[in-house]
Amino acid sequence: MKWTDTLDIAIELYENHPDVDPQYVRYTDMHAWVVALEDFDDNPENSNERILEAIQMAWIDETK
Repeated sequence: MKWTDTLDIAIELYENHPDVDPQYVRYTDMHAWVVALEDFDDNPENSNERILEAIQMAWIDETK
């Protein structure tokens, strides 16, 4: 997965952290969790607030 795979990342985060409300996750924590995903294969430095926000929004949608 790359940073642009926001939906796939959100699904993985939802599966790995089912008890977490993504609305309250700090971007620094989310960044660490994304980089730690088994299928993640991108440069950790290529993320930015816009990408993390998109992942967060997709993750929130997955929890509904």
